[in-house]
Amino acid sequence: MECGVTSNGLRVLVHTVPSANVECCGIMVNAGSRDEDCRREGLAHFVEHTLFKGTSKRRAWHILNRMESVGGELNAYTNKEETTVYTVAPSGHFDRSCELLADIVVNSEFPCNELEKERDVVCDEIDSYRDVPSEMIFDEVDERLWKGSTLSHNVLGTKSTVGRFTSKDCQEWLNEMFTPANSVFYYTGAMSPCSVIKKVEKYFAGYDRADRKINRSTPDCTEIYFDRMKIDSHQCHAAETFRLPGLSYELMPEINLLCNILGGSGMNSRLNVSLREKRGLVYTVDMSTSICTDVGSATVYFGCDPKDFNKCHQLVSKEIDAFSSFKISQRTLDAAKRQYMGQLVVGSENRESMIMGCARSQLLKGKVQSRKEIMDRLNAITTESLKEASKWFSTDRMSTLILV
Repeated sequence: MECGVTSNGLRVLVHTVPSANVECCGIMVNAGSRDEDCRREGLAHFVEHTLFKGTSKRRAWHILNRMESVGGELNAYTNKEETTVYTVAPSGHFDRSCELLADIVVNSEFPCNELEKERDVVCDEIDSYRDVPSEMIFDEVDERLWKGSTLSHNVLGTKSTVGRFTSKDCQEWLNEMFTPANSVFYYTGAMSPCSVIKKVEKYFAGYDRADRKINRSTPDCTEIYFDRMKIDSHQCHAAETFRLPGLSYELMPEINLLCNILGGSGMNSRLNVSLREKRGLVYTVDMSTSICTDVGSATVYFGCDPKDFNKCHQLVSKEIDAFSSFKISQRTLDAAKRQYMGQLVVGSENRESMIMGCARSQLLKGKVQSRKEIMDRLNAITTESLKEASKWFSTDRMSTLILV
């Protein structure tokens, strides 16, 4: 993994795999829904959609067809702190990808007629998202956990705010947020770092907007809640949530390991064994984290029959209490580290996901750890450091939301 910088200040992260048959590249920008004020809620996501609707060089059809015509893909996503536009294509098409990405972030014009069509698409997306309680519940959690802060914003926005966005709003957002110093270009494929950086320098020569100062305030602590929402569903959906520190917290590896032990992807996670394997109370139970630069959260999600919620809630609380009282042996810790490191190795084989994770680290932390550094840090976890990190997980810090 190598990182260079173009003459206009755009960082370029390159992962070369000489035998690669597929190239993945994109531009990740440090701008998301938490950077919106109330009037602009959903604007980051709306801009992400409408970036593809026309530039000074291309109409919407030409943008969409540019990668598809060679069997590739052009896509984008937005979250709380980042917007990413990216391509995936067979090797040998990097010039096509890089030039298109540069055209989109530099020359997008947001034609009014295209915005009207995409407005309906985004409103449909808002409706469809609310039809999936297992996804909607996380937005409801954010509204409560980050109340009074822009972090509470739904990334999609509301129909009311989306209905007001104009071409001028989109252009102002692009000019304000999409700047070289606020971005990272990433690439994984067969090309050498020198070749990639040279081409990015060429195609992104016009990406020369002045930098902006990131102005984000850390949300105040909110009261622990136990809320119930009525929805039209045969199942009870539950989220048990803990507030966490931010991305640079020194014990974040310990927190990630704890979450993996409790409710990670393995079927041997404690929550899966307790709620599903032993008792058959749930189809799925997992624990996930959402970590921003300054704050974060960990959430246990499960869906169950409404009559079984109390029992499931008690079992989750029991597992949490077991960690807060810290009953883990060195042997168990070693096994947990071995499993987690194995999962990381397997996950790193997905090059697209891997390079996006590295780009996010470069964007938000200013550095990318090598695999060896990551593994050395995990190996350095002790029962004492894990005990210190476990203080973030206790039932008196656990908020609960039920959709039923």
